[in-house]
Amino acid sequence: MPQRAHILVVDDDPELRETLRDVLEELGYAVSSAKDGLDALRQLLTARERPSLILLDLQMPNMDGAEFRSEQLKRSDIAGIPVAVLSGDSDARGKAAALNTVACLEKPLKLLQLLTTIPRVIDSPLPVAEEDPR
Repeated sequence: MPQRAHILVVDDDPELRETLRDVLEELGYAVSSAKDGLDALRQLLTARERPSLILLDLQMPNMDGAEFRSEQLKRSDIAGIPVAVLSGDSDARGKAAALNTVACLEKPLKLLQLLTTIPRVIDSPLPVAEEDPR
């Protein structure tokens, strides 16, 4: 049996983390979560298995999404894990592009966008323009 893809959800909103966990597990993904960038970094550096994708909020206490991404990219063992930004920020797409992420999912999240983005990113973890029809 093939191993399930693992997604790390990094968001300071516990309800959103739990909802995403429920939805993604129902779809067959393995899911872990972190309450901020610092928690996510600790998990990544101690985990035996790396996630296939990180869903990353930009605005969080302790270590925000941009700080996390900067730290992630400095560490060769975790730098290659693709990151999709989750954000309600009015310039979320611009910030996601500046952080060299593979996708930007705007809050409030639309289920269809989530369900189409995740398989596309996991199957092809290269930066993808949001308007790309592929």
